[in-house]
Amino acid sequence: MKRTHRRRWEPRVTDLAPQELRILVAVADEGGFSAAGARLGTSQSAVSHAVRGIEKKLGAVLFERGRFGARPTPAGERAAAHARRVLRMLAVLAAEVRASGSGRLTGPLRVAAFRSAALYLLPPALERLAAQHPGIEVEVTVVRELGAGTAAEVAAGRADLGIAALTGAPPSGLVGGPLLEEPYALVHPAGHPDPRGLPLVDWAENCGSHTREWWAAQDWLPPATVRAEDDGAVLSMVGSGLGMAVMPALSLTGAPPSVEISDLGPDRPYRGVGYLTTPEGATTDAVRALIRVLRSLGRGPALTRTRVGAAQSRSGRPAVSDSRKSE
Repeated sequence: MKRTHRRRWEPRVTDLAPQELRILVAVADEGGFSAAGARLGTSQSAVSHAVRGIEKKLGAVLFERGRFGARPTPAGERAAAHARRVLRMLAVLAAEVRASGSGRLTGPLRVAAFRSAALYLLPPALERLAAQHPGIEVEVTVVRELGAGTAAEVAAGRADLGIAALTGAPPSGLVGGPLLEEPYALVHPAGHPDPRGLPLVDWAENCGSHTREWWAAQDWLPPATVRAEDDGAVLSMVGSGLGMAVMPALSLTGAPPSVEISDLGPDRPYRGVGYLTTPEGATTDAVRALIRVLRSLGRGPALTRTRVGAAQSRSGRPAVSDSRKSE
């Protein structure tokens, strides 16, 4: 009689349960097993035991342990990002199945955006989204556009959709598209006879790859002598007479009467603004709904020209025009 040999069962990555993914994310977010246990309503020892099991299944050390708590290794950061995204898709699965009969979209939609986009681009879009899909609960996080910026929030699974300064193709692993191109303009104290002779006020997020080449070619632009936390602080400082600044149109929305906005001419730089999401996020109903709204809002650059023009009309100077109108 021929004997058959059964293969010994071995843990596989596909055997990771949703609760294990939640534990992985909680430890990465909280920076320790005790804090993760408190967040999940379980003990420190249970979290520690679960993490050891996850590491065994994945075949990698995910956290450095020490007095500082638990710090994700590079493998742990990557695992936590995937875990967030898998958990998000499980939540989407439930929401979209429930909505299949009624057609009513429900559940959270997490959006990350840089400051001026969160202040001036998102509100009308979210107002329209709420009118169309009142069951969607939007959570907005303001992210500084430094380094990976908004893209990092999306890639790490902390946001479903990001509004980012976007030039060229989306970062690797993400998908996206353009929303608008906003022109830069010179902003200075109202009535100043020689605005280009003033000190330069700037902030760290301003000079990205989209403006660096133009910036370097401007002999009249001095190095910044005053630096601020964000574009709102820069605009306030300019209005107080501390200097001039070169700013994109969204940042100039609602500019106070104490400043004037002057055209930088036909060679003015532009900042591309677009949306980013994950390949799996792009298939979800809520993300697709917000993208449609963002694309439909007045052909973004035209809306921006109107706002900048309104600010300039107070000074009688010509409006910043966009010579590259959307077709």
